[in-house]
Amino acid sequence: MILPSVIDAIGGTPLVALDRLTDALGLEGRILAKLDYMLPGFSKKDRAARAIVEAARQSSALAPGQTVVELTSGNMGTGLAIVCGVLGHPFVAVMSAGNSAERARMMRALRAEVVLVPQVGAPRPGQVSGADLAAVEAEAQRICAARGAFRADQFAHPGNPQAHENGTGPEIWDQSGGTVTAFCDFVGSGGTLAGVARALTPHGVRCYAVEPEGAAALAGATVTAPDHPIQGGGYAMGDLAHLADVPLAGHLTVSGDAARDMARLLARREGIFGGFSAGANLAGAVQLLQGLERGGTLAIVICDSGLKYLSTDLWEDA
Repeated sequence: MILPSVIDAIGGTPLVALDRLTDALGLEGRILAKLDYMLPGFSKKDRAARAIVEAARQSSALAPGQTVVELTSGNMGTGLAIVCGVLGHPFVAVMSAGNSAERARMMRALRAEVVLVPQVGAPRPGQVSGADLAAVEAEAQRICAARGAFRADQFAHPGNPQAHENGTGPEIWDQSGGTVTAFCDFVGSGGTLAGVARALTPHGVRCYAVEPEGAAALAGATVTAPDHPIQGGGYAMGDLAHLADVPLAGHLTVSGDAARDMARLLARREGIFGGFSAGANLAGAVQLLQGLERGGTLAIVICDSGLKYLSTDLWEDA
């Protein structure tokens, strides 16, 4: 089958059993990994980017040729750069300077304009806090107003969770033959967790939020360590619009070291080269199989590619 554009290649990623890894760790149960790092922009955010832009064009909120602006840690920006490039919209990505350099380079290669916002206080490469994100948000709003641009707004636009409610969740259920018993996801905008939870909870699947240790605001914990190395989420935001009224079975926390170790183990045992958030998801799934979900079948998303972190400590001495 010949697709009309690369946008039509977004979705339908494989679901792979991590049986070698679970055997090595002596776990009871299975972990199934949804390989969204195989999407055109090498991340799950391609799904939300496509859904938001297509919905905006259909409603005329986004006019032909109008500029699109969005804050990003790099993945949403890459997805939007691809979608906007194909559909004829200039795209401006606004990103914290603390995110990995590979992401900015990839977006620029895809013809995006990338605006890097200095970190709040002393620079902390690889560690983006909620304060950093707030600075990026302010700059995105300024650019959007100055250019009369459409704001993709991944933290609020319903197209984000809908992409996963209509795509990722049903794909996991169908590909697993209806055997999945639980799902966990490292929370950034909350779109993936919200959409998948809405799709899978009616099937009896228990869905869990994963946050960094010391920044588990969604769980109601006191934030003591807002800076952490798990890029793409964990911004210590306790009030996420997409997760309002979403049924969750619980909350998990993982350390930066655990996320790093699990990403490396995933590469070595399964040949899956994921990023920091993939490691966080795997660490959460391991926790669940060691406790609340022992003997079950856990699904996770491999959110993005390890290629986006070669300049970070994720692969140092790996």
